[in-house]
Order: sequence, then structure tokens, then C-alpha cells
Amino acid sequence: MRTSSSLFSSAAFSQSSLNPGAGVLRASGSGYLGQKMQAACACGGVAASVLHERVMASISRRMFLGGAAALTVPFIGFKTSKAIAQQPAPPDQPVLLTNLRLFDGLSGTVRQGVNILVEGNRVSALPGVGEPIEGARIIDCGGRLAMPGLIDAHWHSMFCGLTEMAAMTADVGYIYLVAAREAERTLLRGFTSVRDAGGPSFALKRAIDEGIVVGPRIFPSGAMISQTSGHGDFRMRSEVPRGSADPLSHAERMGAAMIADGPAEVLRRVREQLMLGASQIKLMAGGGVTSHYDPIDTTQYTAAELRAAVDAATDWGTYVMVHVYTSKGIERAVRAGVQSIEHGQLADKQAAQLMADQGVWWSLQPFLADEDANIKVDPGGKAKQQEVAEGTVRAYQMAIDLKIKTAWGTDILFTPQNVGTQGRQLAKLTRFYAPEKLLQVATANNGQLLGLAGERSPYRGELGVIKPGALADILIADGDPSVNLDFLADPDNNLKLIMKDGRIYKEQL
Repeated sequence: MRTSSSLFSSAAFSQSSLNPGAGVLRASGSGYLGQKMQAACACGGVAASVLHERVMASISRRMFLGGAAALTVPFIGFKTSKAIAQQPAPPDQPVLLTNLRLFDGLSGTVRQGVNILVEGNRVSALPGVGEPIEGARIIDCGGRLAMPGLIDAHWHSMFCGLTEMAAMTADVGYIYLVAAREAERTLLRGFTSVRDAGGPSFALKRAIDEGIVVGPRIFPSGAMISQTSGHGDFRMRSEVPRGSADPLSHAERMGAAMIADGPAEVLRRVREQLMLGASQIKLMAGGGVTSHYDPIDTTQYTAAELRAAVDAATDWGTYVMVHVYTSKGIERAVRAGVQSIEHGQLADKQAAQLMADQGVWWSLQPFLADEDANIKVDPGGKAKQQEVAEGTVRAYQMAIDLKIKTAWGTDILFTPQNVGTQGRQLAKLTRFYAPEKLLQVATANNGQLLGLAGERSPYRGELGVIKPGALADILIADGDPSVNLDFLADPDNNLKLIMKDGRIYKEQL
């Protein structure tokens, strides 16, 4: 995560807050999203109801005073669309996608001669061309590419669509509304699943799953857990020291981050996030690029503290992911049982070899100090950004040479002008991978990483692949991954059909 240490100071945000994790729903069997929520969880529903009533009252008043145009005031610059709207109805008959070229995410190649049959929220079969299917709605794909929905393995659902200044001065309710609008845009860029790498995304996930808003599947981490002075300690200098009886900081109260020192406190904070519905746990194990108080070379959390987090997550059948850049931090985390290294661009050959030997995932991002990067004004920030960019090139090469299990994500944060580049940030990595292999990383590989959540996964079924039994997240695109992935940089024009969970959210065939 790349952020300023002053971000979530108690003076920065409005004191209104919401417990976003209340009432988190979990899947209990196949067909979870396709079923009606006849008995939605009511635990913690009071906070959600209060926010809902306030928002609806405000909207009703603005409609009365200024007409429908008044509704656009909080979203100046947004293209009008259904931010809080009904999701498409589930199909009332099987859907047969025909006349297509299939990239299934498994083989890493494009093949022809098959169709895709979707029943409910699953891919039920890949029948041969000409094989009769009774009672199915036929969609002719016009010879286009069919591929699994994209997965961003390092996404910040709550903060990707805001500037840092907006986040520092906005009411929490506004942050949720902007996040809901950005969730819809994320889905319409072809990203049907994201692994949220830290933030209070539980309520947003619930709203998406219940069809209140439109967006991708969210695998939430909940609050980022950090030591004092670590990369998730967002307090201002005036708030230090904190006594044992002092209240939590605003970042902690809103669920963005939690400070925990010592194994016992780490256990408590990890267990709290699991209680709220985290599918995996996010810890800060090293410094950051733009942080004021935790230099990038620092190693954070002792081995005992890391093991406490891993033990708590393992007891719940899931895993720990850590923010870290340096070799020392990587090695300590891997030896403690961490399963996913986020960033790690300053790893040396020894640290990379340890990841390979232990079967740990390396979740890399395209930090290349180019037009898609966060703009750094101060010389120190620019220097660290350049160091990480050079490390990114080495990291990808080591990951390929050592055959490390590699995931892909963007980590777009506080740069709303960059969210539209999500697909482009994947496409440009063809400098390291053949296009088809790269597409496999962003679909099947990322799907395997999400699967590490085990029983804590909110969704039952395979993601990132098109095969019988997999969840029906499918894109139909104008593009050829045997040549390049440039078509993903322009989803508005090149993604002709977007299906998530068997429901069609966009169709322009």
C-alpha cells in the first residue's frame, strides 16, 4: 500500500462512522449469488439502516428541491450510470454462447470448436459446435474471444476512487458512495473479482452480494494490521504516545487499519477481522515508498508476532498476506508461514529462492515509475519510487526464472485518474510475459490465489477459469491474446459482453 502516514488522522476525517463489517454474509453452498436473499443477516443492521435512511432522505430532499439533476452534485465528473441500482435478473433459462474463440485460463492458449453453456451461475458444459442444446438462449459471439473475468489480486475498493485530500476531508458515508460507484466501474472494466488488500470493504461487499449495488466479487482483508510506527500507523505526531486508556485512532475506528503490538494483541486484531468476515488477513511487514514515518528499508513485526497472525488465520482455514519490499522482511515473513508476499520489489536472489522453495505466492504490481504511477513531488519519494521501479524489472525476471507462483494486481490508491488504466496496467506487462501467459496470470493464477481462503472464501466455486463447474464469470472481447492484450486497455469499446455469476451486466454484441 502506498500512502502518507497522515492519511487517517483523527483530525482529517469527519467523526461520523459506520461499522462496515456488521452483518457480513457468507456463502453456504453452490449458487450463492444466484439465490434470493430470503433471510438476509440482520446482525448489526442498525448502523446500515441509519446510513441508508440518511442517504435516502438526502436524495429525496434534493430531488424535491432541484430535480433529478441535483443528484449528480456529489459525483461531478462521473458518467451517469446505475451506481445504486438493481443488478440484472438471473437467467430464467440456460445460456449458450456460440461462435467464439475460447481462452479458458487453464491451457494458456486460444482454441475453437467449442461453445459455452451456462446454467444458473455456473458453466455447466463446453459442448462441441453443432451439439444441440434444448431450451437454451443462444448468444452469437461473432467469432470473438471468450475469456474468464479478470481478477485484480491487490485492490483497494474503498480508496481507489478518491484523491488523498478527498479521503482526508470526506464523511465516511461519502467514501462509501464513491466506492459503490467505483465498484460498478471496476466490473465494467472486466474485473469480476478483486482481492481487497485493506480497508473497510465489508459493507460494500455485502451490498454487492445482495444486489443493492453493482460490482465485482470482493475477497475482503478488513483492516490492515500494523505495528506502532508501521506502514499502517496513520496517526499524526501529535497523537503519540498513546496511553493504554486512550481511544483508538479514527483509522482504527472506521476499520481502515489496526495497530497491534506483541503476539497477544496481534492475535486479538486478527481474530476481530476474521469475526467481521475477512477472507484473508493483511499485515504490514515493512516500510513504504511515500510514508513519512516508516522508511522503506525497515523490517516490521517480529517473527513471534508474524507467527501469531499466521496461527490465528490458519486456525480459521485461511492465510496471511503481507506488505513488504525488502529481502529481510520477506525472509522473516516466509519463515513465519505467510503465504502471499505483496510487492517485494527489493528482493534479492536468496529471498526469491526461499519463496520458490516454500511455494509462497509473489503478488507483484507494475510499479514502473511511468505514467500510471502515483505522482511523487518530494525528491525522497521520487528516489524511492525509482528504486522500486528498477526492482520491479528484476522481480519479474526472478519470478519467471525461479518459477515462483506469481499473482498480479494494481494497488491503485488515491489516484482516481488511474482507475481507468487497470486493464492497461496488465497489458503493458507483455514486456515480461507472452500475452497468453500474462492473461493466464490475471485469470487462473489469481483465481488459485483467491482459493487459498478455503472455507473463508465468500464464494463457492472456481474463479479465473472457464470449465464445467466453474462460476460463470465470462468476458466476450474484440481481441487476440496470442498477439497482445492491448484490447483490455479500452474496455468500453472492446468488451462486448460482461457476465458475472451467470448474470449479464453488459451486452453489445
